[in-house]
Amino acid sequence: MIISKKLSKHKKISHGFFNRKGGKSSGIYKSLNCGPGSKDQKQKIKKNLKIVKDKICKKSKNIFLLHQIHSNKFIFIDKNFKFNQKKIKADAIITDQKKIPIAVLTADCVPILLYDSKKNMIAAIHAGWKGAFKGILNNVINFMKNKGCKTKNIFAAVGPCIGQKSYVVKDDFKKKFLQKDKKNEIFFNYKKDIIFFDLSGYVKSQLEINKIT
Repeated sequence: MIISKKLSKHKKISHGFFNRKGGKSSGIYKSLNCGPGSKDQKQKIKKNLKIVKDKICKKSKNIFLLHQIHSNKFIFIDKNFKFNQKKIKADAIITDQKKIPIAVLTADCVPILLYDSKKNMIAAIHAGWKGAFKGILNNVINFMKNKGCKTKNIFAAVGPCIGQKSYVVKDDFKKKFLQKDKKNEIFFNYKKDIIFFDLSGYVKSQLEINKIT
C-alpha cells in the first residue's frame, strides 16, 4: 500500500493506493484483484475488497465502488443517500459522511484523492484521458466549492498511473488536446514518428489550474 505524505498529516482520514500484492486471487488476476467486472471468482474479489477495506476502515461494512465509464460524472454521498446493489455509472465519488470507505479502480488511468480539511469532505476520482479531457476534476472541485469547501483547504494526492514512456498515442489524439488548448503541447513527447502522452502531467495541470496542490 502506498501512502501520501501530504494526506497522512490529516489524522481524521485514512487512505491508500493499493497494488496487485497481498490478495487471494490467482492466475492472471494474482493477487489483490478488486475488479467486480473481471472474470475472477466473485468470492475472491469480495475477500480482496475486505482486505483493502480493513486497512482503511475496519468498522465499516463495504467499500463503495462505481461502474466506471470514463466520464466527467460524479456522485455525492450524503446522509440521505440510498445504497443499493446496482452500481452507479460515474467516475468520481464525493462524501462528507464518516466510516464510508470510497474507492476507484485504476490500471493505466490516474487515481486522485481530494480532502478538504475544514469541511471534512473527501473525493476519489478515476481520471483516464477521456474523463480528464471532459473536465471531471473541474466538476468535482466546483461541486466541493459549492458545498462550502475552499481551494486553500483542499489537499490532493495523485496515485500511480501509466508513465509517459509507455503511453503511445496517435496524431488525432494529440490534435484533440491541442484544439482544446495549445498549451497542452507540453504533455507530448516525440521519438522519431512516435508520440508519447504524459497523462499524469495533464491531470496535475488541471489541479494547478484549480489552485489545488
